[in-house]
Amino acid sequence: MEGLSGHKSVSYADLCMFPHVHLPVGFKTPKFEKYDGNGDPIAHLKQYCNQLRGAGRNVELLMAYFGESLTGIASVWYMDQDISHWHIWDDLACDFVRQFQYNVDITPNRNSLTNFKKKASESFQKYTIKWREQTARVKPLMDEAEMVNFFLQAQEANYFQNMMSAMGKPFVEAIMIGEMVENGMKTSRMISQSTIRATSQAI
Repeated sequence: MEGLSGHKSVSYADLCMFPHVHLPVGFKTPKFEKYDGNGDPIAHLKQYCNQLRGAGRNVELLMAYFGESLTGIASVWYMDQDISHWHIWDDLACDFVRQFQYNVDITPNRNSLTNFKKKASESFQKYTIKWREQTARVKPLMDEAEMVNFFLQAQEANYFQNMMSAMGKPFVEAIMIGEMVENGMKTSRMISQSTIRATSQAI
């Protein structure tokens, strides 16, 4: 099918990266853990292969469904690839690791932990998990008291001022306090610093 008005072809053969790969009878696509371009690419490959361990001998199936385990910039990277040089699974896997190896090479340190801020769009729990994953890569390893200290320093004003009671307590308690702060702001039982500033300016 030719492109329409200068646009690229929308035929199945042109859109599908592996049009010749057919699903085995009874095959059910797993609910893949998504890789968004952050984190260790080798760890994702291990997780992906474990989820498709029954298809290990079907290399083409492994390659064809790898895109289903990606999201965000990782998915964009995958869709932009010329798969003609991916003759075997190892070709795809090596390209993937080379593309996202920087996540491993750029080792976090104590200073970077304080700059690892929560995004407005993510929950406090999700942010905490990502922050904790970063601490596991810091050398030398941090004890719990130091971890809580740097965790508090990483918080925005809304959380920092209401989480000071977590100082000296176990990390899990700091998380619980942070989630209470989050809930308080969502239900308007706690006023954020930005709201206070906006109100003051209006007055």
